[in-house]
Amino acid sequence: MPNTICLQPIGRIHSPFTSTTGMPIQTVAAADVTGHVEVFEAFAPGLRDIEHFDYLILLTQLHQASEKLEVVPFMDTQSHGVFATRSPARPNRLGLSIVRLLRVEGCALHFSGNDMLDGTPVLDIKPYVPALDVRQTERIGWFQQGLQRLPEAVSDDRMK
Repeated sequence: MPNTICLQPIGRIHSPFTSTTGMPIQTVAAADVTGHVEVFEAFAPGLRDIEHFDYLILLTQLHQASEKLEVVPFMDTQSHGVFATRSPARPNRLGLSIVRLLRVEGCALHFSGNDMLDGTPVLDIKPYVPALDVRQTERIGWFQQGLQRLPEAVSDDRMK
């Protein structure tokens, strides 16, 4: 059995989404949806210089998702192993969202590209740097067909 890892939230998401049903499933499909991260005061010094970035990577705890090893993702009708998906229903329930930073007001980071539920715990924030983070590939598994569903795909209750 692996060691237990304890994580402390550094902040929380404030979002118009109060239910997982009907939420956008990826930030790219929610480009105009805004929200903000309330970074807890104890972590405020860590925000220095963050205003110099256009995009941020938010690592979150998907606090209302279940834990599953096989899922039917929102962009497909076939079951897949959870590690071959971006499903929120997964061991450890970790989320990753790439959002556009709009402005910084004290400990609040206002952003667009919101695909997160109100109250979502934020575990870490990293700057998005294309030279480090972008990889070109044509091999994207079942997503090759699934991406066509993205514009109209929204979250439903299958991940609870």
